[in-house]
Amino acid sequence: MSVPVFEEFEPAPDCGCPGCARQRRDLALGLPVRAGGHPAAHGARRALVLVTAAGAVLGGGGTGGLAAALAPATPLPGTPVLPGAPVLPAIPALPALPADAAGVSDTPQGGRAPLHGPPATQADGGPTPGAVPTTSQISTESLRRTTRTEIINRAKTWVTAQVPYSMEKYWSDGYRQDCSGYISMAWNLSSNEWTGSLDRFAVRIDRTELQPGDILLFHNPASPTRGSHVTIFGGWTDYTHTSYIAYEQTKPRTRKQATPMAYWENSGRYVAYRYRGVVSGGTGAGPGATTPADAAYPGDAFFGPGANNAHVTKLGRMLAERGGKRFYGEGPGPRWGEADRRATQAFQRAQGWKGKEADGLPGPHTWRLLVSGEGRDIGGSSGSSGPSRDAKGFPGRGYFRTGQSNAYVEKLGKQLVKRGFGKHYLSGPGPRWTEADRRNVEAFQRAQGWRGAAADGYPGPETWRRLFR
Repeated sequence: MSVPVFEEFEPAPDCGCPGCARQRRDLALGLPVRAGGHPAAHGARRALVLVTAAGAVLGGGGTGGLAAALAPATPLPGTPVLPGAPVLPAIPALPALPADAAGVSDTPQGGRAPLHGPPATQADGGPTPGAVPTTSQISTESLRRTTRTEIINRAKTWVTAQVPYSMEKYWSDGYRQDCSGYISMAWNLSSNEWTGSLDRFAVRIDRTELQPGDILLFHNPASPTRGSHVTIFGGWTDYTHTSYIAYEQTKPRTRKQATPMAYWENSGRYVAYRYRGVVSGGTGAGPGATTPADAAYPGDAFFGPGANNAHVTKLGRMLAERGGKRFYGEGPGPRWGEADRRATQAFQRAQGWKGKEADGLPGPHTWRLLVSGEGRDIGGSSGSSGPSRDAKGFPGRGYFRTGQSNAYVEKLGKQLVKRGFGKHYLSGPGPRWTEADRRNVEAFQRAQGWRGAAADGYPGPETWRRLFR
């Protein structure tokens, strides 16, 4: 009788599924005692070897010999012990895994720290039991500007380099080699942050608004080093939006892979955030994309009574696109006027701001919302009061974003084709917003003589009005 051959399955070291997690624990318990293994598991492995050897020696005796070799160490009540059968030592029971062992993983992380360390100490604000995320926001003007393309490209550099996971070591670029250090690097922050402080640099968004370069963050305030994690959203894997491409720093090294929304564990507790220093709504820097120079707030001195410059013209055009054209009898132009103040104030009030926040003078926050196309449009023709059934009534910018699928997208596409701006459609147009829709809209906007943020490929009230007139 030949000795049976046993094959061991070794789970992938970076797989987070409960099955592989349990298998890795079982393998760890199977190490020899001198190598750190569990004594009970060592006894079990030794018993298996003895049983196999006994089966080989007694194999010539037929099934009776094999049955004797496999006799239990402690006979069951009423079961006779066969003559000649080896009596094996009793195998102690293995300790039970915690009930939540397969559902929560330990993801230790370093705290807030400057670039390059120091790795031996922890800056103030690091993860301590009972800690909660910091709520104070970093001022927008102090953030380093970046595009979505740059965020993803930086994330890819660690994937290519296969940076090992560590909460104590710092990579050559100065960022700590754990999950939050990875986000700090991808966002080009000036320090190493942790899961309890990344929200200071971002705005919370709905998962349906996710775009490449945004993050999915789970911070466990009760025990930050248990389960807390953060990933970079790299794009949806398909139209169902049930999984996405995640860039993440996890054991044993940086990886990029399809991941169920929002993560393998604690899925419902992950929150979507967008870096407030992003200067473009798209993933590329192609025609019509906003450049950092265009997106950066020029400063308070460029607006208000007496101002006369190109930034005033740009402001007026963006306000007109967001529903403020009715304030301008002519223009917009480079000289600051009452029309600019009233249009700016109307946009600010549309965001729900009051008092000094709606004084009619654009600040960094007002400028960012206008440049990025975020926030609520001015009422009236902007469609902020709700969708219109009239083809000439603009339904609102929210209907024309990545992940949106509705009748207005299809209506837009058909009108673009009718007006001769449908060359980027390979099929359709259909109800789901795609890059082809954006590029066709961009072509139409450029045909109007618009450039920069006014020709970003996302329809606003004026784009809609001209397209359907």
